[in-house]
Amino acid sequence: MTPERSRSEARGLPLLLIVLALVDLRMEFLLLLDHFTFTSLIYGVRHHALAVMVLLAAPSLWRRYG
Repeated sequence: MTPERSRSEARGLPLLLIVLALVDLRMEFLLLLDHFTFTSLIYGVRHHALAVMVLLAAPSLWRRYG
């Protein structure tokens, strides 16, 4: 398998990861919109660390696989 072929097969990977991260953080976003506190923001980041890191790494993922 050539590198170009594996990249074309993984083209939807960044979009899938971003959608899954947003679904995971959906309830935290709703709580923050309803009543924002820094405590709830820190809680959301600490308890959904993987989803937050995927969203922070999204531009890099998009450049590599998109």
